[in-house]
Amino acid sequence: MKLSPAVITLFVATTEAFTVAPTGHGTSKINMIINGETETASEKVASVFSKLPEENAVVDKLVKTNFPGAISNKDLATRVVELLGEKGFKPSNTLLATSLCADELARELEDEFVEIYGNNFNLGGLSGFPFAGNTGFGAMAAHIPDDGFCLVIHGPHVGITKEGQIGKVERSGIALVDNCCGSAIAASNYLKGITDGGATITPKIQQFTDFQQGAVQELILPFGKRLGRAENRMRELPYALYDSQEALVTDIVNTGKGGIKKGLAVLGGIQINTSPDTLDYFHPLKFDYYDSDGNLVENMLPYLR
Repeated sequence: MKLSPAVITLFVATTEAFTVAPTGHGTSKINMIINGETETASEKVASVFSKLPEENAVVDKLVKTNFPGAISNKDLATRVVELLGEKGFKPSNTLLATSLCADELARELEDEFVEIYGNNFNLGGLSGFPFAGNTGFGAMAAHIPDDGFCLVIHGPHVGITKEGQIGKVERSGIALVDNCCGSAIAASNYLKGITDGGATITPKIQQFTDFQQGAVQELILPFGKRLGRAENRMRELPYALYDSQEALVTDIVNTGKGGIKKGLAVLGGIQINTSPDTLDYFHPLKFDYYDSDGNLVENMLPYLR
């Protein structure tokens, strides 16, 4: 799927005014916070998930039936930490950067990895699109610990209820079984109005007060036929969004990879949110490793499956 230059420009801010600080320039607050920690990343994974619900066999089967290839967040973190540990990633030398939805449910995965690696630089916005663009990525790269690494995690999210309804999810303290992802579903409805011929013509294509949602709606436009033909529109929706986001993330990484220090890992996929009393899941669709020169040197995705 190709995005037009105009769409890319929507996200990619010029970085000519931004210069990455040279290696060794001062001591970062990140290092001051985490250099005193003694737990390994694997020990942190065990600690994080000891506080969370045990795997529910019924929910596990439900999620994996609807999203083949999905694994629990616990399994994801365990495998990611092990693989990255072999590359030299540790809590003391790694900066986490995420491009995930603004929805509080997207914080589940983010918070789990923050507890492992210690800090997060937020690159994302509604539906998980990388709204921080090139400028955000450049700033993030400057914050990577000296002689350290970065782990980028990105992707949209989707809910599934205990009854198996996709696009809805139970939320803590709320009786209503709510939409998830609300931004994605609104964009899908906007697109359906266009493809079905029922959309209202308006001169207000973009409004600053709802800029991100307007962008999500524009970025989903190429997927009208795909979603219209899908057996289950809500199940296909996050994959369509991922394909759009992947094109943008790849462009941003390729533009900013000169700021990589020792290495960069990019993990992309679909977050799958479940009820508050069960584990969340993730369908990994990309897990790439770039060396200090910005060269893509390894596809690690097969090791997550």
